[in-house]
Formats: sequence, structure tokens, C-alpha cells
Amino acid sequence: MEIALTGRSALISGGSLGLGRAIAEEFCASGANVAIVARRQDVLDEAASAIAARARGKVLTIAADVSTAAGCEQAFAAAEKAFGQVDILVNNAGSSARAPFEKITDADWQADLDLKLFGAIRLTRLAFPGMKARRFGRVLNTLNTGAKAPPAEGAPTAVSRAAGLALTKVLANEGAAHNVLVNALLVGKIRSDQWQRRHAASGGNESLEDYYREAGKVLPMGRVGEAEEFAAIACFLASDAGGYINGTAINVDGGLCPVV
Repeated sequence: MEIALTGRSALISGGSLGLGRAIAEEFCASGANVAIVARRQDVLDEAASAIAARARGKVLTIAADVSTAAGCEQAFAAAEKAFGQVDILVNNAGSSARAPFEKITDADWQADLDLKLFGAIRLTRLAFPGMKARRFGRVLNTLNTGAKAPPAEGAPTAVSRAAGLALTKVLANEGAAHNVLVNALLVGKIRSDQWQRRHAASGGNESLEDYYREAGKVLPMGRVGEAEEFAAIACFLASDAGGYINGTAINVDGGLCPVV
């Protein structure tokens, strides 16, 4: 089955690294025009160069902070101006912030909610009217398995991601009659820049490959996932082939999550 996004335009937050970048590469290779949003222009430029190597569509970089209302408005306006419309929105911004509950400050909570929850709320609110009017839209929310099975010391991320799960279902129910489909993809342990930072912070002598190999031992599949595997399911859901999938939360985790 060939998955094609020819003629579609996508906006991807957190699109310069990790899963967002992999999704952008897959979308562009499938024919979509893609706007990637992140805070650092130099990292965006490097990502755009890599994406362009396989691209069949256009690549646009937008330096903006989607944890703010102004940043969301800036990002959406730039993508819409460049491409004419936004058909696909991937709410992917955010890292896995977690700590013992009593050590999480109000500022920590607010920063996490602003980036992960309100970023998705604001960008989707901007995208929904055009999608509904054109009777085509796809919204993908990148969450993690803590949204379904929150672990001890999993806050604030598990809480903001659980809210994202509820947001996904609300939007799916409201968009369905207009062919605007909203789904969530839940991350498990997948190779990304976040894991590379954890490896660097661990202070150990093991190589990055050994670090990944050790992390994969606890998974049913015995290995961590690849960003490209995550991007493949995102591309399917964004395409016409995924046209009857709505309001789902799919674990992309090698069997890690105990909740289906």
C-alpha cells in the first residue's frame, strides 16, 4: 500500500529533533509540504537540510515558542501564509519532565501545561475552522504511555499527557462530522535526542548503543523503538488511508504499556 500526502500541508511543533523531525521527513517524502516549528533557528536549519534530502514537498522552518499564545499564532500564520492552508497538525512539542510530586513547583506545573497542553489547544483552535470548512483535517497529538498508566514520580508529564488524551477524544467527537480526524500516538522508549541527553547526564562509561540495548531489555520486544517506526504510523493516520480512524490513542511502545 502506498501512503501519499501529495497536495497536503502540515504543521509540526517540536519538529526540529527526534520524533517531530522523523515525522516531518516521512511526511515530506510522501509528498506533503511541511512547516517545522521549534525555538532554535540553527537546529531548525539543520533539520530542514536533512529533511530536504528525501523531500517531495516543500520544507518551511518557523522559529517560535508554542508554549505562548503569541508563538502559536505566529507559527500557524506563517504556515498558512506559505502553504495557503494547514491540512495536518501534529502537536509534538514537549519533553518528559518528571519528579517526585512534592518537589514539583507551581512554575514547573505551569511550564509543562503551557507547552504540552495549551500549545496543543491553541494550535488546534487555529487549525480547526479551516479544516472543517474544507471538510478535511488531521490532528495528531504526541503523548506518552504515562497518559494511560501514570507511574509514580511521573508528574508533571503524566498529568499533562492525560489531559491531552481527554482533549483528543473531545476534538475527535467534534471534528468527526466534518471529516476532521483527531488521534493520539503514545510514545514508549524510542530513540531520540531526549534519550541521548539522558545518556549524557547518566555519567556512565557505557556507549549510547549499550545504553539503548540495556533500556530495551525490559520491553516485551527486547529493544527500544526507532523514530522512523513512530513516523510511519503518523503518516498513515495523516493520509486518506487512515480515513476511518478517529478518537484513538495508539501505543507505539513495543508492548510496554499495560493498558491497551
